[in-house]
Amino acid sequence: MPAAHRRLIALLVASTFVVILNETIMSVALPHLMDDLSIPETTAQWLTTAFLLTMAVVIPITGFVIQRFPVRAVYITAMSAFTLGTLIAALAPGFTVLLVGRIVQAVGTALMMPLLMTTILTLVPASRRGQTMGTVSIVIAVAPAIGPTISGLVLSGLDWRWMFWFVLPIAVLALALGALWVRNVTESRPAHLDVASVALAAIGFSGVVYGLSSIGEAARGDTPIAPAIPIAIGVVALLLFGWRQLAIAERALLDLRVFASRTFAVAALLMGASMMSLFGAIILLPIFLQNVQDASTLTTGLIMLPGGLVMGLMAPFVGRMYDRVGPRPLVIPAAAVVIVAMVMLSTLDEGTPHGFVIGAHVVLSIGLALLFTPLLTAALGSVPAHLYSHGSAIVSTLQQVAGAAGTALFITVLTRRAASVSDAGTDDVHALSEGVQTAMTYGIGLAVVGLVVALFIGRVTSGPTGGAGATDEAEGVAPASGVAVEEQPAGA
Repeated sequence: MPAAHRRLIALLVASTFVVILNETIMSVALPHLMDDLSIPETTAQWLTTAFLLTMAVVIPITGFVIQRFPVRAVYITAMSAFTLGTLIAALAPGFTVLLVGRIVQAVGTALMMPLLMTTILTLVPASRRGQTMGTVSIVIAVAPAIGPTISGLVLSGLDWRWMFWFVLPIAVLALALGALWVRNVTESRPAHLDVASVALAAIGFSGVVYGLSSIGEAARGDTPIAPAIPIAIGVVALLLFGWRQLAIAERALLDLRVFASRTFAVAALLMGASMMSLFGAIILLPIFLQNVQDASTLTTGLIMLPGGLVMGLMAPFVGRMYDRVGPRPLVIPAAAVVIVAMVMLSTLDEGTPHGFVIGAHVVLSIGLALLFTPLLTAALGSVPAHLYSHGSAIVSTLQQVAGAAGTALFITVLTRRAASVSDAGTDDVHALSEGVQTAMTYGIGLAVVGLVVALFIGRVTSGPTGGAGATDEAEGVAPASGVAVEEQPAGA
């Protein structure tokens, strides 16, 4: 692969890492924001909910955007939006301006992940795709995992605005380097934007994400509308959206024909379950450490750090292993490791040593590190070249919806169990501890489902590239792994 292509991918990976980091960087900061801005928890939660909602609305459009516009234009637009949003948030005098900054940030974030994956699929030969996707898994897994660590370190001695001031020069540098380095390595083509599909996707994904995100608030009686209402509206809109995409397949906003690949469908389902476990643990562990064990934000951040580091260190090695053996020998043991980790987390209580918490989180990180790279590579490597941008957009959308679903599931179980125990006369700390245990027990069930799904991952077949880039496809969708990818423009 030419040096210019390697440099482009490295820049895209670094930029995407920075923008994805913002998904969870606010989790530890919410109590500080509530005090500083004099807002209740339900209002502060919108800083995360609005970010997820914006992502859910924008990401489905990225398949069209990446086909219609060249890489350089999309990258500069994405990083400009993210940089502007970061500056707005850093200067925010109050909640409303901060919320606007988060929304603008989310627009840039939504564009970057599909752009990165589509560019990799276009430029990297199938025989080396696993190693490259191992690096990408650092972005999708490690960045959210260390978000609480970074915010905890910042908040231990500085104002919450410094979370954005520290990110701003990095974003500006990425934008400047992009203006110098990024060239149009893909060929854009005329594409039709179906307005009805855009409207249905916006209503569907935002309804589901908002409903899932508000389930925890509803359990405390703090939401103005029952979560079932937006979820129901969202599901109906998504069904209509799916029907319309199949009806206009050649000009679909998201081409659902990628699901004709069994490997893509199974890998996407398992990735969704894995993202639910990741985001659920990311949300619950800081709550447990700060509200049950009375740990500081700095201590909380440091406890969460080893797991994120382990995941990041493992990713390149897992990628190389994938290139040699394919997904199946990695995914099935990884799903079993996640079960072990969730069993360990389900035993947490007031007296649990911090060392045990770190160990359980590290075990979970090992399992997820072994999952993400094979799943991402197998899923996107199993679709034809002309569907790369759609496959990337679908995977990115699934990550957001699954993250919201995982957060909603764990927080709802935690809240309801804690309320039940508290009503029985138990003190609030012990009630919250039992709530965490029960939520993690549900996580065990989720992990078991993941193991069952992992059994259906396709076996590897050697393609013309000689690598582990192809999987068995009974449905007749030709995998992209046998294509000389360098010669295929995205969307061609």
